[in-house]
Parts: sequence; C-alpha cells; structure tokens
Amino acid sequence: MSAPPHFSDAWRNQAFIAFLVSRLMGMFATQIQAVVIGWQVYELTNDAMALAYVGLAQFLPMLVLLMPAGDLIDRYARKPILMASWVVAMLCAGALWWLSGHAGTGEEGKAAALAGIYATLALFGCARAFSGPALQSLLPQIVPRAQLAQAIAANGMLMRAASIGGPLVGGLLYARGGGALTYAVCVFCFLLGVLCLIRVKALYAGTRAVGEGSMWRRFGVGIRFIRNRPIILGSISLDLFAVLLGGVVALLPIYAKEILHTGPEGLGALRSAIAIGEVGAGLFLSARPFDRAVGKRLFIAVAVFGAANLVFSLSSWFWLSFAALAAAGAADMVSVYVRGALVQFATPDEMRGRVSAVNMLFIGSSNELGEFRAGVCAAVFGPVAAAALGGLCTLGVVSLWARLFPSLRKVDRFEEAEAKSP
Repeated sequence: MSAPPHFSDAWRNQAFIAFLVSRLMGMFATQIQAVVIGWQVYELTNDAMALAYVGLAQFLPMLVLLMPAGDLIDRYARKPILMASWVVAMLCAGALWWLSGHAGTGEEGKAAALAGIYATLALFGCARAFSGPALQSLLPQIVPRAQLAQAIAANGMLMRAASIGGPLVGGLLYARGGGALTYAVCVFCFLLGVLCLIRVKALYAGTRAVGEGSMWRRFGVGIRFIRNRPIILGSISLDLFAVLLGGVVALLPIYAKEILHTGPEGLGALRSAIAIGEVGAGLFLSARPFDRAVGKRLFIAVAVFGAANLVFSLSSWFWLSFAALAAAGAADMVSVYVRGALVQFATPDEMRGRVSAVNMLFIGSSNELGEFRAGVCAAVFGPVAAAALGGLCTLGVVSLWARLFPSLRKVDRFEEAEAKSP
C-alpha cells in the first residue's frame, strides 16, 4: 500500500501556493473593509437597524445572482470568472475610498454617505455571488484528489489568519488615518490578488457541464443533487441555521461601544478573536488532521459554537468576551473543515459550480442575512437579549439536525460521503 499523502505535499504545488496568496489578499481586503464599514455606519447613525441593512445590502444581490453564477462556473473556465469578480470588488473598495473623502456634513450629508455605502455594498454582493462559488470549485482543480482534504485545511487556516490580521489592521488604520487610507489598502490587496491568479493553473479540471436546456433546468439538476444527498444537505443547512440564528458579528460594534466601552481598535480585536480561534484550530488540524467520526465531530463543533456565543452574549468583561469569541472561532474552523471536505468528496467536478453556488447561498444567508437578523433583534430586544437568544437557538438546531440527518451524524470517514450518496 502507498503511504498516505502528507500535509506538506499540498505546499509543494506552485499553483496551490499562488491560489492561497491570491485568496489571502482578497480575504484580507474583505476583512479590513468589513470592520471599517461596520464602525462607519454605526458612527453615522448610532442605530442597530443601520447595521442590519449592511448585511441585507450584500445578501439580496447574492440571492438573485447565485443561480446564474453557479451555472456559468460549471460551463466555463473558473479562473477568469474569479478574476473578473475581484476586479469588481476592487472597484467597490475604490468607490468606498471616494465616498470617505467626499461625505457631506449635517443630516443630509450623512444620509447621502449612507446611501452610497449601501449601493456600493450591493455591487460588492454581486461580485461575491461569483467569487464565492468560483473559489470553492476552483480549488479541487488545482490539487490532486489525494491532497484535497489537506489543501482544504491549509486553505481554511490561512484564510482565518487573514481574518486575524484584517480586522486588527482595519481598526488601527481607521483610528489613525480614517476611511481613505483604509480603503486604499483594500484596493491594493484586491489588485494583488488578481495578479496572483495569473499563475494559477487548473491541472485537474474535469469535464465541464453540457449546456443543455435552460439555465433554470440546469440549476434544478444541482438542487435535486443536493436534496437527494442528505450528507450534503444536512451539513450545509446545519451551518446555515446555526450561524443565521447564533452569529454575533453584526453586534460587535454595539458591544464594543456600548457594553465593553472600547474604540475601533477594540472592535478590530474582537473580530480578530474569532479568527485567532480559527487559526489555532487550523494549526491543530494541520498537524493532526482527523478522518474518523467526522459526522459526530461536526455536530459537537456546532454545539460548542452556540455555547461560546451564549457566553459572549452575557459577558461585560472584554477579555472574557475575547476568549468566548476565540472559542466560537475554533469550533467554527472544525465545522468548516468537516463540511468542506464532505461536500467536496460527495460532489463530481461537473456539478461543483452549482453545488458551490447553493452552498454559497447558504453561507451568505447565514452571514449577511444573519447580520440582518441580529440587527433587527438588537433593535427590538436589545443587543444582549438578541445575542443570548441566538446562542440558545443554535443549540436547539444542533439537537434537531442530529435527529433529522442521522446519516450525516453516522459518517465515519470523509471518503464515505461519496459512497453513502444515493
């Protein structure tokens, strides 16, 4: 028998390295931008509902465009689509740069600046509708299948590292130089990401989907594929409802300013706490990747995520809040690792664009729509009650999904995902 692939094997793949650097730059820019936008919007309005609309402005375009995006990604080369989407993201960062230097004064000026931010975020959501599925479906074309699980872990770990540095740098840049300097850095990072993609080669691309019938019919095939695979449906829907109901990221500007009494640097640190936990778990998975009892580990990780967010919701001490967010991030990293590997192993290459689009819709729903849910609940019930209720709901979802998807709970090895699919 041949020796199992070592984790370092993926790091010898030059195309994979270029892909990682490119995605690292894109993630870094996105994280910086998210911190600055959240602080700017709350500073302009002092209103939780305004933060809710930040998530909604990005989610609605993704909802509309993910179906044609998934269809195009299965029928055409994925790298050019990804490059084009990041060019649009770079232009959005440039628009935010311009808005930060031309915001008016008074109530009318604030309203115009807020409208411009929401419009730019809607365009950014359009770009993410294509970049998300393209990123997920391009990775299996860069590395051989034997290295796929290791590549997913390495990719996840470095993206979480960007999630540490991005919020910290974003908070510090905004505190020191305002929005103009911060968005200029975002433009540069997106540009560097596009340039790095030129070196990426899809050596393991499979057969592209045949463009038969309408787009609706082709995408319907992808929907039926997911619906008939309880392992895929259960894993991505578990993430959807857990983060949709239990996520607290949208509430961090309120917690930083009103409850923990810190500034934009503290907000950046809180956002980075999540990524610190994710990177710690990623490093552990890098050294000791597991491939046993993966279904049970997925449910345990999501339960820990909900419990940690519940602790955060009730904390008024900065360092306890920081630790709780780090624990939630570590649990989320384990969940992402298991879910990503299960979905990739269970999906043929010609179907990955559509499956990744649906997966991105679920992720976008849980993140952006979850931010809207959190903002609305905070406006109605207050931030503490909204966050605590979300943590409790996450624990309830874990219990319910364990009963609804027993085949997911019983998966032992990643390779079984393909075998157990009907």
